[in-house]
Order: sequence, then C-alpha cells, then structure tokens
Amino acid sequence: MKSILSLFLLFSIALQLHAQRPASTNYDESKVPKYILPPALKTSTGKKVTSAKSWEKARRPEILNLFAENIYGQMPLKYDRITYSLINEDKKSMSGKAHLKEVLIEVFNQNKSVKINLTLFIPNHKTGPAPVFLLINNRPKENTDPSRTVISEFWPAEVLIEGGYAIAAFQVNDLAPDNKLSFMNGALQLYPEQLNADNGMRAIGAWAWGASRVMDYFETDPQLDKKRVAITGHSRGGKASLWAAANDQRFALCISNCSGNSGAALSRRQFGERIKVINTSFPHWFNTNYKKYNEREDQLPVDQHMLISLIAPRPVYATNASEDLWADPKGTYLSLKNAEEVYGLYGLKSALPEVQPELNIPIIESPMAYHNREGKHDLTVYDWKQFIRFADYHYTNKEGR
Repeated sequence: MKSILSLFLLFSIALQLHAQRPASTNYDESKVPKYILPPALKTSTGKKVTSAKSWEKARRPEILNLFAENIYGQMPLKYDRITYSLINEDKKSMSGKAHLKEVLIEVFNQNKSVKINLTLFIPNHKTGPAPVFLLINNRPKENTDPSRTVISEFWPAEVLIEGGYAIAAFQVNDLAPDNKLSFMNGALQLYPEQLNADNGMRAIGAWAWGASRVMDYFETDPQLDKKRVAITGHSRGGKASLWAAANDQRFALCISNCSGNSGAALSRRQFGERIKVINTSFPHWFNTNYKKYNEREDQLPVDQHMLISLIAPRPVYATNASEDLWADPKGTYLSLKNAEEVYGLYGLKSALPEVQPELNIPIIESPMAYHNREGKHDLTVYDWKQFIRFADYHYTNKEGR
C-alpha cells in the first residue's frame, strides 16, 4: 500500500511540475538575452580580488551575505543544545556488508525542538573511519529504506558500500515540509523570527541547516571520517546542497544533481525555469526578498557562478540530464566555467573544456566536475557511480584537502 501511495505522490508531483511550466518557457538558445554576470572577484567598493587571502577575508563573506539577503535567507548559527539517540542498529545489514545505524538527532532552541531522522550505512570491510556521502532526500522516505526491502536507484546504498563509502540520508520534511502552507512546521519553529524577516530562512535554508546538524553528529561518530563528507542533493535538494556547502566548510565535497534555477544554473540566461516561476510555484523555498527579482534577473547582485565560487577550494560536481532542459544544462556548465577564476586563486586548474561535453562524457578529474547524462530529471545509479569516481580522485589528490 505504501508503494502505491508513493507512486501516486510522485505522479501527482510530476503533473504539478508540468502544469507549472508556462507555454512561454524559453528552450531556444537564440532567444537567450545578452547578459553581464556580476564579477566574483571585485568587491562592492570596486576593489579587485587577486589572492585567496583577500577572497576569504573580503569578497567571500560579502557574496555569502548577498545570497542570504536576496535568495536563501539567513542561516541561524546558534541553538541551545543537540542530542543524538541510536534508535535502531544492525551490525550485519546488507548480508553482513554494512553496519546500519538509525539515529535520531534532536535540536533544541527556545524551548522547542526539531527531530531529524538519519539513516546511515557504514561499510564493514572498510578499515578505519569511512568517508561519507550525505543525501538531502527530497523524495519519499521509502527511497532510503533502512530495511532494504525497497531498493531505490535514487539512493543505491549497496553501490556506495561496495565502493568503500558510508551512505547517509535524511528526508527534507523533517526540517521543513515541502508545502507552502506547512513549511514552518519544522526547524523554523526554533527560529520564529525568521518568518517575519524579508531575509529570513525558508524551506531550502532549513534543509541546508539540517545538513549541518547531521554534520554535527558525524563529528561524534568514530566510524566516520568527518574530514571526508560529501553533501549531495537532487533537484531542490541539489539547491540545498550548494547552499549547505557554501555555509558549512566542513563539507569536503559538494554534489548538485539537476539543480537548475536557483541551484547551479545561471539565472540571467532566462532559459527553462525562471525566478518568477519558482517563486510563484514554490513561494516557501526562498526568502521574501527574492520575489523582487521576478522577471528582473539582471537586477540580482549575484548569479549562481558566485554560489559555486563560495565552495572553493573544495571540489564541486554539478550534473544535468538530456531530457531536462528545464534545469538548463548549458547554464549549469557556464556557471561552473565562470567559477574557475575563484578556484584559480588557490592554484587549482579546471579540466572543464571550453565547450560543454557531449552526453555521458563526465569530466571527473577536476576541482569542478560535470556531466550531462542521457535521460530524464532524476538521480540514477549512473550518477552515483560518477560521484564515487569523483570522490576517489579527490581523496587521493591535493584537491581533496
């Protein structure tokens, strides 16, 4: 019955998303307007940034604040306390290949709490602390089934375990229900002042905030390598993974899968999904200030190449799918290319070619990685296998730090 309900929910969401795509949506490159991207390496006072030190001291905090003020909302830094409870454990899960931990993370602030249910598998064949992939799961919880009765390609835990990685996930509704009428019934109960602020955190900010609380737990678990944690997300979860990595430099790698508008793709291209559509369809995702830029993308003080730049020097991987023009594959690739100069401040040379690579040709051995997979808007085993290659490469090279 649960499987039927989950399928019905996914079908309903697909119909909803299709209905939200206006007939005027541009998928024609010849109709992309001329645009000028705001410079990542020039401060608000016009001073050029020429070193990693000046980037970190002056420009990076400035850009981070611009994104918080105008798009994602402020990120609360304080809470009263946090607790971790092991609610279920199986040391011989996956036929003995993995150690399952179901952990309840409870965060308290202002006499209220929010509960994050974490599912975590750790490889048993791995000696020493295991590196981790953490998924911000925007699909139903069945996709990360701890019993493995349901094995979803969206979260192929067995593949990660076989590759020597721990694999973890939490569901976004624990932090903020993905609903414009109830999104406040989660982490925002701890920070009610955010709801009254035009620059206040909303759902995607809450999901990113939750990823950092999971990272707090990882730092306490001796079976995990806290210095090798990759934050991962698909679609709206991919938007949140970028924002989480920008704010929390403890994440060693960032992976954003098919994140599109307000994720990895450039807004100024006005290709596929646009700001007005996203703010109208999902008014609970971003702060109130963002709505000022509906059909005014060129007035934004930032664009998404600057969000990717905030992750430097840590490796970042963005993806697309051939049937998902809504998420603007070319705009995603250009966003990565325009972040190269910031990575260059750290002496990191991009391996991305000048022209976007053909389908199914991933660029892995680079501080900024990319692939455009054949198929639809989804997270697949193919994607995960490339992410493993990406992590393998960086964890054995200086870029992994």
